[in-house]
Amino acid sequence: MHVAASYFQLKCLFFNYLYYLRNKVLLALQHLFIKRNVNKSIKTVILDFDGTLGDSYNIITKTMMQTIAELKLEYRTPEECAKTIGLPLEECFTSIIPMTDEMGKKCTETYRLIFNDNNIPGAVTPFPGVIETLKKLHEKGHTITIASSRSHHSLENFVKELELQEYITYVLGADDTKKAKPDAEPVLKTLKHLGEETTNTIVVGDTKFDILMGRNAGTTTCGVTYGNGSRKELLDAGADYIIDDFRELIEYI
Repeated sequence: MHVAASYFQLKCLFFNYLYYLRNKVLLALQHLFIKRNVNKSIKTVILDFDGTLGDSYNIITKTMMQTIAELKLEYRTPEECAKTIGLPLEECFTSIIPMTDEMGKKCTETYRLIFNDNNIPGAVTPFPGVIETLKKLHEKGHTITIASSRSHHSLENFVKELELQEYITYVLGADDTKKAKPDAEPVLKTLKHLGEETTNTIVVGDTKFDILMGRNAGTTTCGVTYGNGSRKELLDAGADYIIDDFRELIEYI
């Protein structure tokens, strides 16, 4: 019995190691492919904020759970809450808990009140390499914008707090469009404002909603794995490129 258990454990370890090697090989091949297929036509970079530029996982999931508790709704885990990041605020709640439209609006109002209390200086920080990469992209002449499901006011505040104003040309929040991600409207409205084409644009984000938004608009897309979405989710959504560090974006454009 003991021998059989040991054999099973060794077998599991062996297959886990093979899976690890497979992922390493795929990643190496991807980097090789990227370096041979750098898209020099990209002029405009449209970035998501939460999970792409700013690390807001803790404050968002904490505030969602406090909102759910305050309104005495069904408990949801931080992981379940995190899967909704990227959706319009009301939909973050209605997509994981059955509720009326009225309760959905109440969730939005309550969340914003609690978020204001939780949002102390330093609650959201830029991911490693974000500032230096934005600076390099700016120096190379790229137009950098943000399209987020966060409200415009909140987004502007974070851009100022993280001192990104020097690099960001245009900011578009959830209340600036009629349709939200994954609809193409945030991208198309941004490009109309800039007078740019979809063929010269890349959308960068951490969830399938970002990738689908870019694909629906006809742009190149890039998924980041360090945010709230998984590599599989980003690949399944059809991301053209996948990066594990924001600094790698330079290799694409």
